[in-house]
Amino acid sequence: MTDFALNQTMRGTGGGPIQPASRPNLDKGFNPLTMILFFGVLAAGLLFVAYSIYADVEETGTKVTTYLPYLLLMVALLIALGFEFVNGFHDTANAVATVIYTHSLPAEVAVMWSGFFNFLGVLLSSGLVAFGIVSLLPVELILQVGSSAGFAMVFALLIAAIIWNLGTWYFGLPASSSHTLIGSIIGVGVANALLRGRDGTSGVDWSKATEIGYALLLSPLVGFICAAVLLLLLKFIVRNPALYAAPEGNKAPPLWIRGLLILTCTGVSFAHGSNDGQKGMGLIMLILIGTVPTAYALNRALPESQVVQFAKTSAAASAVISAKGAGHSIIGDPRPAVTQYVAHRHINEGTYPSLAVLVKEVGEQVQKYGSLKKMPAEAVGNTRNDMYLTSEAIRFLMKDKENDLNKEESGILNAYKGSLDNATKFIPNWVKIAVAIALGLGTMIGWKRIVVTVGEKIGKSHLTYAQGASAELVAAATIGAADMFGLPVSTTHVLSSGVAGTMAANGSGLQMATIRNLLMAWVLTLPAAILISGSLYVIFARLF
Repeated sequence: MTDFALNQTMRGTGGGPIQPASRPNLDKGFNPLTMILFFGVLAAGLLFVAYSIYADVEETGTKVTTYLPYLLLMVALLIALGFEFVNGFHDTANAVATVIYTHSLPAEVAVMWSGFFNFLGVLLSSGLVAFGIVSLLPVELILQVGSSAGFAMVFALLIAAIIWNLGTWYFGLPASSSHTLIGSIIGVGVANALLRGRDGTSGVDWSKATEIGYALLLSPLVGFICAAVLLLLLKFIVRNPALYAAPEGNKAPPLWIRGLLILTCTGVSFAHGSNDGQKGMGLIMLILIGTVPTAYALNRALPESQVVQFAKTSAAASAVISAKGAGHSIIGDPRPAVTQYVAHRHINEGTYPSLAVLVKEVGEQVQKYGSLKKMPAEAVGNTRNDMYLTSEAIRFLMKDKENDLNKEESGILNAYKGSLDNATKFIPNWVKIAVAIALGLGTMIGWKRIVVTVGEKIGKSHLTYAQGASAELVAAATIGAADMFGLPVSTTHVLSSGVAGTMAANGSGLQMATIRNLLMAWVLTLPAAILISGSLYVIFARLF
């Protein structure tokens, strides 16, 4: 059997010859009306973003004295949304490859369908992944995100991710946008630590990086093995031969098979939006906090009932931490000691007393104004930083084997951390809508290169209906599960490895040249992204 061709004549149920599966038409362009609609939605999205920022700033009553921060903000937002746009056509092409190559949907319909469900996935996402990504960044840069170093960080990691994604897309390699972004964040963290005269490894939260790394590294194995097992299980349970046949010429599959394939494509598109779409959201929130802290540093929409709850959890947490620090006292600002603990994760005699003072000060700041909405502009940035620092300190304290906390005390601190996160880790609806538009529109552009690789260059025979459905089902389930646990995974790796798994299970054979290229992209993405982002951060840190 030759690559992507059936080398023998098959017989149909009626005894007549079945045409070999033909290549789908991937060259049909969008009609002018579609392109007008595309640019109309793009323009409307940009205007919506600008108006939303204006309305949020206006609501705070802040007087605008210079437009330079807003100019920087728009440039940074365009780059962040550009990352999601590239992510759309780079990653989502994987979701539509199976429905296109089984002739379940025409290519132009498939990408618009996938784009719409990517849009919905982003809108309905939880936000857990967004802040899981942000927690990898050095805490000192997050606390100073409005500084030149903060902007250097955001620009470096986003531009590095875009460069690598575009490069791998150009060569038709289904590399992972998630892998790329994680590598970019690590590169910035290492470069920042080296510039500050510290060991490069101290610039990254390696426990969180390891947790995310396992999710990214194991997901392709899960995709390969589970898709292969699912295909074999289907063969054992469902004995209908039509499910395991390749398409006949350009003929669409039977209605029930077509519905199954479209359903699995929809699931992957939705899951991709809900997981990958969040990666840009967390970075956009950092940009907003850095440039317009009065509007976005704290969740001004937090209801007063939660503010009351915050006062209760704050008092309980303060009692627990003060008891642990009894017998020790500090003089002066507690923040340096808490920041040092977050950076080095080592408890010393000043950790608990300093954290106790900080918790007390945060509680007093919130209690003083009664609600976050009433907090004056000059106090917002500092309060947000104190809340974020306290939350991170408690997060690491929960993982620290030397914390000397019992189950009840851990529960009290976790409840307090939840209250802090409600105040600082939020995503306005307009950010979700902007990212959804960028990801959805990106899905409709530039998808062909990756689709051809997944559809033609992984296996040696044409994709069957069962193979396409198995790969898509496993991908949707894996991404959905990762989203529930707040872990980023690669749609690209899960689905392309799923296709490879079904080819292996079916005895169809694999094109080793493509598999080798995929493995190379998988291995090289992380170090390449680290190198590019680290270099860019050093350059930008000296320029800004």
